[in-house]
Amino acid sequence: MLNDADSPMDSADNQEDEPPGRHLPASDTPNFNALNNAAGTPNFNDWKWQIRNRLKSAQQLAEYLPGLKFPHIDGVIQKFPMAITPYYASLIRKADISDPIFAMAVPQPRELVDPLFLCDDPLSEDEDMPVPGMVHRYRDRVLLIATTMCSMYCRHCTRKRIAGSRESCITQPRLRQVTEYLNAHPEVSDVIVSGGDPLTMSDESIEMVLSALRSVPTVQVIRIGTRVPVVMPMRVTDNLVNMLKKYHPLWINTHFNHPNEITPQAKQACAKLADAGIPLGNQTVLLAGVNDDARIIEQLCKGLIQMRVRPYYLYQCDLVRGVEHFRTSIRKGVEIMEYLRGRVSGIAIPSFVVDAPYGGGKIPILPNYIVSMSPSHTVLRNYQGLLVNYPEPCIQQMPVNSQPAENTGVWELASGSRPVSHAKNHKLKNHQRAVVSKTAYLFEP
Repeated sequence: MLNDADSPMDSADNQEDEPPGRHLPASDTPNFNALNNAAGTPNFNDWKWQIRNRLKSAQQLAEYLPGLKFPHIDGVIQKFPMAITPYYASLIRKADISDPIFAMAVPQPRELVDPLFLCDDPLSEDEDMPVPGMVHRYRDRVLLIATTMCSMYCRHCTRKRIAGSRESCITQPRLRQVTEYLNAHPEVSDVIVSGGDPLTMSDESIEMVLSALRSVPTVQVIRIGTRVPVVMPMRVTDNLVNMLKKYHPLWINTHFNHPNEITPQAKQACAKLADAGIPLGNQTVLLAGVNDDARIIEQLCKGLIQMRVRPYYLYQCDLVRGVEHFRTSIRKGVEIMEYLRGRVSGIAIPSFVVDAPYGGGKIPILPNYIVSMSPSHTVLRNYQGLLVNYPEPCIQQMPVNSQPAENTGVWELASGSRPVSHAKNHKLKNHQRAVVSKTAYLFEP
């Protein structure tokens, strides 16, 4: 067990027991063979080597992608830090935004476009933190930010406000605050461990968090959100898996966005986790120019099921600064969902959701298959456009119409004159709200 003063993460960046990464030769055109040859280095399959050799500067990126022609990339990195594992960089096949891996990993000048409706914390997570780094929005679950570190900083990240600000992870004093809160709130039965990426922490640090959560008798389920199987699959070691399976029921949600991310290495990582009895789900973000095509999502969902990873959510891109170029219309997501129905097994169809601003939480968005409703019949439409009349149960008495509902102000929302409207008699739940320092994620005791 670590002392309070110790960092609970073995800092891979600070270790010097292995040689630095190979400098790849530059050329007039992208030399992707050189990138792939990096896999021949003795330590390529060591996850700590991957972290220490992440691409963090424009100069490093140019060595791997000499054909890169983004003149203002340094300015973007200064505002939104970059980190790309050599493994994930090796998946790039073209040094421009037409390549989905490139688009999700490499900073773009378009990240500096800043419409007024975007903000740093669109989900109002900071307002729902009774303990710094722990979000309590839904009654029965909390989200714990265990680290600010990721193996790769995705360009579409919803937590750009903390990604790369300073790589640190939860301390024992902070973890005690978390368990004290959970013991005082027995209604919380589900804890989502997030970040950053929790699996960038050492095995010992991850176990410290899991064992602390398991010490709370009312915590029934622990979930881990991670992109490690996608961007650094060699992190899923036998030692890690053997440790994780001690803390069942434990679930893991991965974050595959494109079929190009489903590699033999990713398949092996997911197989190790599934073989250990860990149920796997996947949360995809709908990204313009990356996967906003129904056939791409279809291919992704089918590939995930083959890896024993169930598609869980398809997220509408959040209203966070730096991702405007990735946002699609909600209509596009509905079109994709309608396309999937009838073409993909039900277990392979995710739920399309909008994580609403102002702390509104996840709102499911579905194609409308109800054409009309009456007390006696409902007219339904299937995915092929077939209309059917479904008779309702026989009733003895027709329902009496109630008083007309009061104007809920929907027209004001649609016109843009109001950003949010609460339902009648709605009272905000303030029991979990607290004023938290904006640097609370740095895990200072």
